[in-house]
Amino acid sequence: MGRGDIKTKKGKIFAGSYGKKRPSKTTVKAVAPKKKAATKK
Repeated sequence: MGRGDIKTKKGKIFAGSYGKKRPSKTTVKAVAPKKKAATKK
């Protein structure tokens, strides 16, 4: 296990690839801001 092993994180960094061990940027779902309830006067 080392730089030559593609199944490890270090090997993926060395090879420049991504996978389960080295996921690329994770996408986070943007949560819409809650609208304030309209108040009647």
